[in-house]
Order: sequence, then structure tokens, then C-alpha cells
Amino acid sequence: MASKEIKNFRKGTLSSGKSIFAGKNAEQNEKIIAQAGKNEYVLHTEKPGSPFVNIKADAKDTTKEDLMEAAVFCAKFSQAWKKPKIKKDVEVHVFLGKDIFKAGDMKTGTFGVKKVKKILVKKSEIENFLENE
Repeated sequence: MASKEIKNFRKGTLSSGKSIFAGKNAEQNEKIIAQAGKNEYVLHTEKPGSPFVNIKADAKDTTKEDLMEAAVFCAKFSQAWKKPKIKKDVEVHVFLGKDIFKAGDMKTGTFGVKKVKKILVKKSEIENFLENE
């Protein structure tokens, strides 16, 4: 991905120093998935209306702490967190780039996934992230 294109994405740095990138809309989510490595983690909330978040590191070098931080980042920018009047925990799905597929009839920004791990991000973790921004 050209550096010019990366500028338009949400970006973050995990405590470990690893970079993460997230889409802001369906078109950007397509680009996030297109550039994700086969052995890199990608995250998305259980519900639609979430950025795809890509951790730019090989999965074998990604810690549980990295995954949790990226999951909080994903949840914070999701509609599951932004839309409801009563804020609550958000379920985030974690998968590898190689497990993502796109069927011809799927709309822009929508993908299928073969293997999913789940992380429950607590309301307090999102609120704490917001306080530390």
C-alpha cells in the first residue's frame, strides 16, 4: 500500500510498538483487507459497522496484550459502541488474513471468515482507552 493511501486510515501504535491500521468506511475496509498479510491478525466487531483493524506484525510475534489493545481500538470506533444510548461490552472477532474471503455477491466492505477467535472488550476498557487518548 502506498504511503499516501495509509495517511487516510486510522492509525495507532500498540504498547509493544507494533502499528495498527483501521478503515473509516467500507471502501477503506476493502483496502485494509487487501493489504493485510496472510499471517497478520485482523479484527472486526461481531456486528456490522466496525473498522477492520490490521496489526502489522506476524501472528507468531503478536502477544495477547497486542490483541487486546487492538480489540479495544476496534471496539472504540465501532457502531456497536457509538450508536447505543447505553454503552456496553463489545464482542470483537480476531482472525488471520489467510482466513478472510470475499464471495462475488458480497457488498463493499463485507467479507467472510473461516476461523474466528472472540474477545469480549469490557465497557470499562473502552472508557479507559477514551480517557487516555
